[in-house]
Amino acid sequence: MKVAVIQMDIFLGNTEQNLNKVEKLIRKAAQENPDVIILPEMWNTSYALDKVKEIADQDGKPSVQRVGELAKELKVNIIAGSVADKREGKVYNTSYVFNRQGETVARYSKVHLFGLMREWDYLERGRERCLFELDDVTCGLIICYDLRFPELTRRLTLDGAKIIFVPAQWPYPRLHPWMILNQARAIENQVYIVSVNRVGEEGKAEFFGHSLVVDPLGEIIYQGSEQEEIKVVDLDLAKVDSVRRKMTCLADRYEEVYR
Repeated sequence: MKVAVIQMDIFLGNTEQNLNKVEKLIRKAAQENPDVIILPEMWNTSYALDKVKEIADQDGKPSVQRVGELAKELKVNIIAGSVADKREGKVYNTSYVFNRQGETVARYSKVHLFGLMREWDYLERGRERCLFELDDVTCGLIICYDLRFPELTRRLTLDGAKIIFVPAQWPYPRLHPWMILNQARAIENQVYIVSVNRVGEEGKAEFFGHSLVVDPLGEIIYQGSEQEEIKVVDLDLAKVDSVRRKMTCLADRYEEVYR
C-alpha cells in the first residue's frame, strides 16, 4: 500500500483558505498515484477554539464533503486528517475516511481531549474507536493526544488493524515523546504507524513536522522535515504477519492478569 503523507502549515481560523490549500495539495499528491492520502489534525480551522463553534463544519460540510468529492474524482482513498465538525450543536475533532468511490467508510472523533489546553471547554469527546477497511486492508485511526494512551491502539490491533493512522498537531518542546510514542505503539502492537504532523507557528506554539511512518519492528522508514512536504511511502503489509510469526507478543498476552 502506497501512502501519501501531506505535511502542511494551517491558517488559523481561515476555513476557506485552508480548504483551497488542501485541495491543491491533494491534487499534487495524487499525481504520484498513492493508494491513500492522509492530512493532519484540525486542518480546516486549526485551534481557533475561541470561535470554533461559529466556523466549524456542519456535519462535515463544506470541508470534508469537498475532500470526499476529490477522493471520487481522483480515485484515491483519503483520510481527511481531522476537522472541527459540529453535530447536534456540539463541536467534535473528527476525522472522516473516504474510499476511492468517495464514500464515507469511517468517522472518528478524538476520544482523549488535551487537558493542558482544556479542550473539553470547547470540544466534545468521541465515544467510539475506529476500525475500517481500505482496499481490503484493516486500518485503525486515532488523533494526536490519543497516541499517549496505549489501550486504544492495542484494542485496534486486537480488532485486526495492520495500519494505524495518526493525524496530529504536535508542537515543541515535545519532539522526543512524539518520536518515542510513535515507535512504541508500532513495536508493542506490531503494526505500521502512519503519523502526520503539521508545521508552522501559531501563537506561542511551534509545530515541528517530523511526520513519521514506522514499521512493525519500530524502524522509522520515513521522517519528515520541519517544512511543508508531500511524501509517498510504500508499506509492505506482509511484514506485519511476518513479524508477528517471529515475535509472538500478541499471542503470548495473558489477559487474566490485565483485568
